[in-house]
Amino acid sequence: MSLLAPSLEAFFTERLITQRDSSPQTIASYRDTFRLLLAFGSKRTGKQPCQLAIDDLDAPLIGAFLNHLEVDRGNSARTRNNRLAAIHAFYKYAALRHPEHLATIGRVIAIPFKRYARNSVNYLSREEIDALLATPNRGNWHGRRDYALLVVAILTGLRVSELTGLRVGDVSLAAGAHVLAHGKGRKERAVTLTRETVAVLRGWLKERQGQPDDPLFPTRQGQPLSRDAVELLISKHATLAARDCPSLNAKRVTAHTLRHTKRDAAACRRRRHRHDRAVARAREHQDDQHLRARRPRAQGTGDRPHRPARHQTRQIPARRRAPRVPRPPLIMPSSRSREIALSRRKRPPPSGSSA
Repeated sequence: MSLLAPSLEAFFTERLITQRDSSPQTIASYRDTFRLLLAFGSKRTGKQPCQLAIDDLDAPLIGAFLNHLEVDRGNSARTRNNRLAAIHAFYKYAALRHPEHLATIGRVIAIPFKRYARNSVNYLSREEIDALLATPNRGNWHGRRDYALLVVAILTGLRVSELTGLRVGDVSLAAGAHVLAHGKGRKERAVTLTRETVAVLRGWLKERQGQPDDPLFPTRQGQPLSRDAVELLISKHATLAARDCPSLNAKRVTAHTLRHTKRDAAACRRRRHRHDRAVARAREHQDDQHLRARRPRAQGTGDRPHRPARHQTRQIPARRRAPRVPRPPLIMPSSRSREIALSRRKRPPPSGSSA
């Protein structure tokens, strides 16, 4: 057995599970990466996976493996970068345990990530939202579940992992209605609910009749929906809605699209509120004959004699200075003046004066 097998086992058991406490999704992604890499390396070198060494999985073989992912398996650049990130993490861990292979490890870690174009995420308009929510058949159980899920996804902006992880006990419909979402990065957050969402969830929970730990949107067997199941039902209803709303044909509606619909709707609502408030003020005073006509924007700068200042300014008093008392000139006494002063002090008082 080579050094690769015990190092790879320690990487999963010690580093990922014990030290970093990685999520099951991360461990599964790393597992699939090395399963594909070991199969590719065994085919290239002609060795069994247990006989592969660290020097066998050098930089040229890793580069060929990444090309195999994109060309033969049809993976995107994003998936290719995810596989490379798992390989980098393992080789950084192996560098501390096997410094004698630092040359090979350094060349593998130096393989860069591939750049790719980031597509803009679309969002749905009000007409498209209405067409999408009209497709579920609320006459059966599946239709009512799908309708509640779509309403929650659109009006809360939750991620697909947060939707599938919602429990019955995470929903609070009392004063300050909200749902507790357990999402990305193991973070918990409370998302407020609108009146429409509260009405839909109240009816769904009454029909659901589950325990607090049961999934909010289950399958027929009572199990939580998977990510693929959520994406499948959203795609199905979007295809049906495209018959009544042709603009949906040009969009790829996913759970992430519904998440961005919430964000853009909130931003548009804030902008519309500011615009409507300004228009309402203008309409309120449009018949007032005492108001002057608004001047063009180009003349907005400069003095405005017809508009008095809101606060009358006052002059700041001048700084007061203390009066300067004239000082007598400084004259150095001479010897003659000293004699006169001494004689005056020694002169006896007049005889008619009282003691």
